[in-house]
Amino acid sequence: MSNEDARTVAGFGEEWARFDQSDVPAEELARLFDAYFSEFPWGQLPKDAVGFDLGCGSGRWARLAAPRVGTLHCIDASEAALGVARRSLASLPNVHFHQASVGDLPFEPRSMDFGYSLGVLHHVPDTAAAIAQCVRLLRPGAPFLVYLYYRFDNRPAWFRRLWELSDLGRRAIARLPLDRRHLVTDVIAASVYLPLARSALRLEQLGVDVSTLPLSAYRDKSFYTMRTDALDRFGTQLEQRFTRDEIETMMKNAGLTNIRFRDGVPFWCAVGTRA
Repeated sequence: MSNEDARTVAGFGEEWARFDQSDVPAEELARLFDAYFSEFPWGQLPKDAVGFDLGCGSGRWARLAAPRVGTLHCIDASEAALGVARRSLASLPNVHFHQASVGDLPFEPRSMDFGYSLGVLHHVPDTAAAIAQCVRLLRPGAPFLVYLYYRFDNRPAWFRRLWELSDLGRRAIARLPLDRRHLVTDVIAASVYLPLARSALRLEQLGVDVSTLPLSAYRDKSFYTMRTDALDRFGTQLEQRFTRDEIETMMKNAGLTNIRFRDGVPFWCAVGTRA
């Protein structure tokens, strides 16, 4: 089974065509990459390691991961997204592209030295099965890095209630026609993300701990990233969220051991090794 939602795949193809990440400052992209990959054991990979980027999207992470490995297979269910990634990564000869869903991956079991999937598997119908499919490709001892939306299990009750209200908006916005969806999410980025993020930055400069404030994670991000993430957050019909314990359980059930979580933003980002 493909384990994909056709509407969600089409939506992300539209997103990456609109926001191909070419306008993200290189320094900002490097900071984001370092945050997501902070627990990834680069030094333990074999020479000329072969691995995969599941749900590569625009290729923004592959752009920085590929120079560190021998071969990187970029996989996405969206033909439009792969077109963006091909253009973005054209200068990297060790990158190969595959249009496939997580339920129909074109590789032999135990053929990969590493894998990662960032911000993707919470957008498929069966996240646990998707993690298991990814782990199935790994050789014993190979690492797998995953980032899944958190269920605010480390946040106070008022924070969770605020998210619940915003999610009602997402359910309505995600059903809008494409042009209206873009317009509404751009307005959200300008009227919500930007002022809250920049206010958090000013408070931080005054010595205030802003880690619990909504959207404070965007305080040092470009408006381009805010627009991208507003569309990602409010323009996607299928979204699931998980607690840290639920993610750890799915990873263990898939055959991963030595699981480590990043303690800071983004929540939750975890890496484990194939048993």
